[in-house]
Amino acid sequence: MSDSPVHVGLSGGVDSAVAALRLREAGLPVVGVFMKNWEEDDQDGHCAAAEDLASARAVADHLDIPLRTVNFSAEYWDRVFEHFLSEYRAGRTPNPDILCNSEIKFRAFLDFARAQGASGIATGHYARIERRDGRCHLMLSADPEKDQTYFLHRLDQDQLAASRFPLGDLTKAEVRRLAASAGLPNAERRDSTGICFIGERRFREFLARYLPASPGEMVTPEGEVVGEHQGLMFYTIGQRQGLGIGGGHGSDNRPWYVAAKDLERNRLIVVQGGDHPLLHHPALALADLHWIGGRPPTGPLRCQARIRHRQPLQACVLIPSGHGWTVRFDRPQRAVAPGQSAVFYRDGECLGGGVIARALTAATLPAGSMAHGT
Repeated sequence: MSDSPVHVGLSGGVDSAVAALRLREAGLPVVGVFMKNWEEDDQDGHCAAAEDLASARAVADHLDIPLRTVNFSAEYWDRVFEHFLSEYRAGRTPNPDILCNSEIKFRAFLDFARAQGASGIATGHYARIERRDGRCHLMLSADPEKDQTYFLHRLDQDQLAASRFPLGDLTKAEVRRLAASAGLPNAERRDSTGICFIGERRFREFLARYLPASPGEMVTPEGEVVGEHQGLMFYTIGQRQGLGIGGGHGSDNRPWYVAAKDLERNRLIVVQGGDHPLLHHPALALADLHWIGGRPPTGPLRCQARIRHRQPLQACVLIPSGHGWTVRFDRPQRAVAPGQSAVFYRDGECLGGGVIARALTAATLPAGSMAHGT
């Protein structure tokens, strides 16, 4: 056993605390590391990091492990937040948690840990790593409700080889029970939500601080004006809440949903009814595809995918098409949102994923893609 410690990212939450606990119980030397990655508005009453740090310190004291603090705010701004803003500026809906993992938690943090002489890093993610055939395989966790492989699909072999996920074989309920039985001071602390490292806040107000909002018309696919949007960046495909328009249009009073964005004319396209055809697509085009194993398939790949966190896995075929990849689903998918990620699985293993470039209709599918049925 190496005498070099494992550096555990202690966020102040119960998951990372139990990850450190399990490593300690396994007899491994452990160092806790608290990452501060956002300080842009600490003077405006949003300094949640102070409370998180206090919780991380209490956990480290309870486990009798050292705690180090490190500030990755500059890296977070350059590698994650600038991309986050550029995607919203382009009318897409990004997922910053994915880039936050690949660039901060498993790159900046890993580089820091290695510079300190660590044998590797550990986090409280719900995922498993299987080491076989000379490679690392990212596997689904034991808790399907908490599985976080969707957010980890951009990790590479080097990052996975240096990482541990001590919670991969546990459910959230079991994590809570372990925390309580060990007397961890944050055993009952509620889970954090919101933007990675930025936390919970009123999203529209927050985003408007960095991007100018440009209100415009909400229209039906036929061009009928039914309301006004507050800025295209505030809406995502499939959204129902917060549109500010009631029924009364068309043949009934069914609720309205966002179906598309017209950036050129600054129009938000809305439709009535969650079963509207414009909300359902048989396929999508991918950009920036990443393979955890490092090698893409040489031809069409029958697998499963999800286009949002916690979505049940969907049967599909991944098809090379010209300069990119097309995903054709066995069943049409609802609310395909450009900027989000499609992540691929086979036999419980996360293979990788890519960014959704656009939804495709049967008419816009690349030639030959409908032939790949198995």
